[in-house]
Amino acid sequence: MMKQDARTTDRLSHVPAELGSAQSKLVYLTLEATGGATATDLTELLNMQKLSVLSVLSSLEGEDLIEQSESEYVIAN
Repeated sequence: MMKQDARTTDRLSHVPAELGSAQSKLVYLTLEATGGATATDLTELLNMQKLSVLSVLSSLEGEDLIEQSESEYVIAN
């Protein structure tokens, strides 16, 4: 059981400390896993309201954690 906990911690250690809310972590990790997504894609994938997704995206973009590439949002380099 201890090994499983260590693996989970290792996978989540790259989540930026600035991400305080569960929604921002969820959106960030989804963008990381998919390599990029539109707001509509995120709305459907995460079963969130589009206004909530747009708010989270705006916040993440303001913190320079993600960037918009045409219509898709991606993790900032």
